[in-house]
Amino acid sequence: MGDQRFIIEMGMGNDQYGQDYTKAAARAIEDAIRHSSIPMFDALGLDHAEMRVQVTVGVQEPDKVDCDALVAKLPRGQATVTAVHGGLNVTNPDSGNTLVIASAAVEAFLPKQV
Repeated sequence: MGDQRFIIEMGMGNDQYGQDYTKAAARAIEDAIRHSSIPMFDALGLDHAEMRVQVTVGVQEPDKVDCDALVAKLPRGQATVTAVHGGLNVTNPDSGNTLVIASAAVEAFLPKQV
């Protein structure tokens, strides 16, 4: 039957000093889900376990993101996290420190209703 997307939220996060791509991605995901409230689960008697959550995070070095650690932080549903090339690295010319900026798209799906 397939799934139907019912929400998509976007977020941004950064790590200013540690060049930690997972930390920046986690903050981007938190930023996205912090803006969401989905009252339809209670209103319709749906179980959160039926929800599939698909997260895509964009960073300049996707291979440095611990996607399993990010999945463990998601509060609801059956989650997957994929890291792709995106985001932004900004280097301070005075210190050489690189600021890591991540973007995230958090999508939620439910089985298609007939």
